[in-house]
Amino acid sequence: MTKKKDPFSSLKIKEFRWFLAMRLAIVLAWSMQFVLIEWEVYSITKSPFSLGLIGLMEVIPAISMALFAGHIVDQSEKRGLLLKCFSALGLISFLMCMLVKPELSAMFSQDMVLYGIYALVFLGGIVRAFIIPSVFSLLGLIVPKKEYANAATWSSSTWQISAVFGPALAGFTIGWIGVFWSMVFVVSCIVIGLIVLTQIESKPILNPKVGEPITKSLKEGISFVFQNKTILNAISLDMFAVLFGGAVALLPVFAQDILKVGSEGFGVLRAAPAIGGLITMLIATSMPLNHNAGKKLLFAVFGFGICIIVFGLSTNFWVSVVALFLSGVTDGISVVIRQTILQIYTPDHMRGRVSSVNSIFVGSSNELGAFESGFTSKLMGVVPAVVFGGVMTLVVVGTMGIVSPKFRNLNIEKDLET
Repeated sequence: MTKKKDPFSSLKIKEFRWFLAMRLAIVLAWSMQFVLIEWEVYSITKSPFSLGLIGLMEVIPAISMALFAGHIVDQSEKRGLLLKCFSALGLISFLMCMLVKPELSAMFSQDMVLYGIYALVFLGGIVRAFIIPSVFSLLGLIVPKKEYANAATWSSSTWQISAVFGPALAGFTIGWIGVFWSMVFVVSCIVIGLIVLTQIESKPILNPKVGEPITKSLKEGISFVFQNKTILNAISLDMFAVLFGGAVALLPVFAQDILKVGSEGFGVLRAAPAIGGLITMLIATSMPLNHNAGKKLLFAVFGFGICIIVFGLSTNFWVSVVALFLSGVTDGISVVIRQTILQIYTPDHMRGRVSSVNSIFVGSSNELGAFESGFTSKLMGVVPAVVFGGVMTLVVVGTMGIVSPKFRNLNIEKDLET
């Protein structure tokens, strides 16, 4: 008889609990800030294309710096590097807070405020390039390998909790206290995350090639990802799904002009997919998704595409909320499986570089998806752009399922036993 797995096993590790608290505070701030920026930019410009530019301003530095950042992370002590990154993130958010303060923004033209926002988003993209691989690498140093799958699920769930409350809280506080005081709360969350991070001890650098030339290091990291078809297929599938399914970037348009539900409705729409994802991830702690993971991942991304199409065609607020909720459920399945694949199949000394490649494929595709949605909406209209993205997601899933039977039959559970 197989022993039942403890869904709370990784939570028994004290430093992992601090890690989750840190991630909760930082992602809450991050998700709130992005929503606040979206609202402020659309209020200034009334242009969907301007919303797309927010994503572009963040993705350019995130992509261009990602591989370099992965090299630095693998050569550095992870906790100390994160402390520096969070300090920089706090400074950027403070400047953003000052920029949207009514008394100060009134001193500048709307174009100057807009360009200032874009500039700070660009700087945030540089910092993000270092944060993502640092967090991924630190997690692998805090928990033992046997707990990777459980820890990855809890870590993803914590991310989703913040993603639930962040957008919803931002949407509601815009109406209650305004964008400026909402940004003050964002800065406070970053400070809390910084303090919590100090409770985690410094970790050893496991890379045996410290001091290795950067060109050789980057080549090794890229080669590993492209030679490991399991990792490559997982991040490629998610990249295209997020790229074409980036409908959330246009939510301010739907909230203000199509569904006409205001800032409160905007908060609900933003929170709906995160709630769905959170529920899925919490269930996954007790019901792991490792068995037949390839098929589950393909079906999940296919369902995500269907949900995006339904959302794009809907003119009813609650139908839109349900569609976004279900998109979160399917995306939650995808995130849990993909994070488990990355943690299990990546060697300790290459976590920074592999995570950076993943951030180029997946993390940056959120912003590219936002730009794609903004650009296509300008060409064909908001609703056709969202529907087009959903259809393209279905095409990508079908293609992946046909051309990669080995990935389709991936079984993580079996690999963990060997």
